[in-house]
Amino acid sequence: MRRWTRWTTMAGAGLAAAALCLPAAAAGADGLQGQGGPGAGGLFGDHGPVFVLTNDTTGNQVVSYTQTGHGGLRPVGRFDTGGVGVALGGAAVDDLASEGGLAYDTNEGVLVGVNGGSNTITEFRTFGAFAGLRRVVPSGGTTPVSVAVRGDLLYVLNAGGTGEVQGFYADSLRPIPGSAQSLGLTPGLTPQFLHTPGQIGFTPDGRHLVVTTKANGSDIDVLTVGPGGSLSAPTVNPSATPVPFGFTFDPAGDLVVTEAGTSAVTTYVVNPNGTVTEKGSVVDGLAALCWVTSAGSRVYFGSNAGSATVTSYTVSPSGIPTLLGSTPTDAGPIDLAASTDGSSLYVETGGSDLIDTFAVSPTGTLVPTGTVAPELPGHTGLEGIAVG
Repeated sequence: MRRWTRWTTMAGAGLAAAALCLPAAAAGADGLQGQGGPGAGGLFGDHGPVFVLTNDTTGNQVVSYTQTGHGGLRPVGRFDTGGVGVALGGAAVDDLASEGGLAYDTNEGVLVGVNGGSNTITEFRTFGAFAGLRRVVPSGGTTPVSVAVRGDLLYVLNAGGTGEVQGFYADSLRPIPGSAQSLGLTPGLTPQFLHTPGQIGFTPDGRHLVVTTKANGSDIDVLTVGPGGSLSAPTVNPSATPVPFGFTFDPAGDLVVTEAGTSAVTTYVVNPNGTVTEKGSVVDGLAALCWVTSAGSRVYFGSNAGSATVTSYTVSPSGIPTLLGSTPTDAGPIDLAASTDGSSLYVETGGSDLIDTFAVSPTGTLVPTGTVAPELPGHTGLEGIAVG
């Protein structure tokens, strides 16, 4: 993908763009509570940016932080998406009822978020922890809840109706010909939050997209990415246990999925023809295991929204998951992300509208390091987090 601004020419232009953002960032930081205070740690911080989507139904925003290391966050600013969030029917702590409402391509500096209440997506170009050059386009469907971006390919999971995937070229936000695919879900089922699709994401080789359908079929759909970003119709695979929700991948490329119906983590091989083959499964005995992320290649963490805990796992080289233990969080843990070196974990808590921050020990134990509050006073709806 052609970058908008190459590093060889971006120093002057980038600093100018950052200067334009500084007044808004400074004003936005006044309402944020975190370690170090506004402006601490310099322009970029010590370990890269963390971006949080507020999913606010009165005015959606991205709130940015820099990582201080060992689980700390310092506030930088807040940036309007130009759209509004959504609260799906029946949702208690997870208004979007999805994982991946905010996606970040570090190599390209592209940050994309959903505006579920506006039926739009917003793309920012980032400079460190600053987000600028905002563009907003229709999502190609209704109620976008999850996005995936890789190079010049960007795909949106629209949760409305029968569910639809729509692709865009990230460089221009033009729709990709042949990329619109219906998931064939049953519309209008209640409660809404349980029957909308959960997440979209690329396989590590970029050849497939994976979509989870939650209780609307309890399937793992796999779409093949064709020439120019076109998509095949989905190959529908029943999940091992009910309500597949969030997912990530292990170093071998195996799919690691949370299945909320039994609070299980299950691993699968994604085959070239779009089918999946189960490798192993483990249950944590808690409630509403929905979101999952990896911390480096050592350990995986899943959020139990109904039990106010995060569960830790390992996945063996042969793809078999093993339960390690659990750690308490604030109420309603939902979407979560780890630093790229695996030393820190950031957990959104939809019951308290906080980000709980943790240091990750070499054995996978979590050590609480504090909280930050991305939502403005009197606002709720937090969901979507991305780390650079």
